[in-house]
Amino acid sequence: MKWLQVLKDYQNYLRLERGLSENSILNYSLDIKKLAQWLNTNKIEISPVDISEEILQEFIYEVAKKVNPRTQSRLISGLKGFFNYLIFEDYRKTNPLELIEAPKLGRKLPDTLAVEEIDAIISAIDLSSKQGERNRAIIETLYGCGLRVSELTSLKISDLYFEEGFIKVTGKGDKQRLVPIGPTTEKYINIYKKEVRIHQNIHPAAMDTVFLNQHGRPLTRAMIFTIVKRLAEKAGIHKTISPHTFRHSFATHLLENGADLRAIQQMLGHESITTTEIYTHIDRRHLTEIINRFHPRK
Repeated sequence: MKWLQVLKDYQNYLRLERGLSENSILNYSLDIKKLAQWLNTNKIEISPVDISEEILQEFIYEVAKKVNPRTQSRLISGLKGFFNYLIFEDYRKTNPLELIEAPKLGRKLPDTLAVEEIDAIISAIDLSSKQGERNRAIIETLYGCGLRVSELTSLKISDLYFEEGFIKVTGKGDKQRLVPIGPTTEKYINIYKKEVRIHQNIHPAAMDTVFLNQHGRPLTRAMIFTIVKRLAEKAGIHKTISPHTFRHSFATHLLENGADLRAIQQMLGHESITTTEIYTHIDRRHLTEIINRFHPRK
């Protein structure tokens, strides 16, 4: 059994049986390719069916010297999933990583922006440029609806239910959810649609896509990252910012203003409430600031 052949089978399994996104499949595939490349470099000829715990321990030890604990943990988790697949398909009886523990990780709090910083980023947009109205609508949608960047780039005009006050979002694993949309976000999407997008020559495959590049095609994830980074620099914000920062800020600001954690979970599309609970750590910090500012015994 060759590594590349079984990798193709595994990718099909992740796509068809698990319903994972292409980005997730790519990440899982990279882990397996790293292992196959390491075996080749070290002239170790062994199949996925026969590889032992000892060889995998040596591989992980080599990787561990070059990457941080979070990357190590993700690699071990990814490889465990691959060997569980081989067990599922009756290629193996045991998982050689069963006894290999991932490094313990502290829970990383996501970076967030203050409302004033978000306003500064939006104010930095040059509305006289061709893409100004589009970029304002993009930032307002990321922050106003808490979308992942992949959810933003795949958003369809047919997903906009403005009269009902919702947009339909397709998230991880092609799971769909309805997210409320506020009047401000709706306003700027409409301005972009009616004043900018309507005048573009749109590629036939992108007719239903909301946000387009100058060639009338869907924006890429990389382009959204570039837009956000340039606007943050222009606004003089020195934090490490990505499109995901607006999603984190969306959740944090809702929680700080009294929103229910379950409602935030539904809007973010988290399968587990424990994923959403990370924002309670940020909220505790906010509450500590209130105590220090206002309590008479501070």
